[in-house]
Amino acid sequence: MRSFSSVFSGIERALSGAGLDGYLVIFGSITVMAVLIMAIFANYIAPYDPVQSVGPAIHPPCTKYIMGTDSIGRDVFSRIVYGSRTILTVVVMSTGLSMVIGIPLGLISGYMGGILDRILSLIMDSIYAFPGLILAIVIAAMLGPGIYNTALSLAVVYIPTYFRMIRGEVLSLRERLFIEAARAIGAKSRRIITKYIFPNVIYLIAVIFSLNVADAILTEAGLSFLGLSVTAPTPDWGFDLKNGQRYFLSGIWWPVTFPGIMIILLALGFGFLGEGLNTIVSKRGE
Repeated sequence: MRSFSSVFSGIERALSGAGLDGYLVIFGSITVMAVLIMAIFANYIAPYDPVQSVGPAIHPPCTKYIMGTDSIGRDVFSRIVYGSRTILTVVVMSTGLSMVIGIPLGLISGYMGGILDRILSLIMDSIYAFPGLILAIVIAAMLGPGIYNTALSLAVVYIPTYFRMIRGEVLSLRERLFIEAARAIGAKSRRIITKYIFPNVIYLIAVIFSLNVADAILTEAGLSFLGLSVTAPTPDWGFDLKNGQRYFLSGIWWPVTFPGIMIILLALGFGFLGEGLNTIVSKRGE
């Protein structure tokens, strides 16, 4: 049995000697932290109001507008800064909700087994069979645009991921000797799940979270691009990408380039973080 402190100290030791995977984690962490800081301190970083026209339309990048202006004269850099709040809010809310639902269901289903496990597995497999973006589009179209509706539609997509991964790990853990010993001394199922099994899947939750967030960023951007996420004039990278792409063939590259770069960077940051953690955890299990 591993305690919380031993799990995290083990990850720290693995990270220090993980080589390339450790550098991926570091790069991903720096990228994510930079965007997070930008979102938290947007009021101080952004030079202009992101929803107000502050200059001539379609003005190229210059010293006054470092990323230029969009089609109605709004500062692109200010919208990038405030857009980080929008995308992080949606993604964190959606992944948090999917964790709150998927993790307990995975723990209970994997440990209890029987008819409950078969029913939950069938439901989750049915949801998982749909392509994530298509399912998110369908749910978002039914719920309508809005930050909370978008977060809910993304949460439904990622609940089965947490369920399947946690359930698979629990199926292995429940046959371990320390679980048998806990049953032998009369520990209740609830105590076994919360005290003996859950601490042993925390490392897996961190990996799933990082990888899911990377995918959720791209999915949220896709929903915004299709007009199914936020509404104007809310600053959002996917929404601005859609508005800027109509001018790209005319040589006006900045309204579409900078939101696209930010989407890629943030997705790569979480992706590198998740892949690095996944490899480190795999090596620890060998």
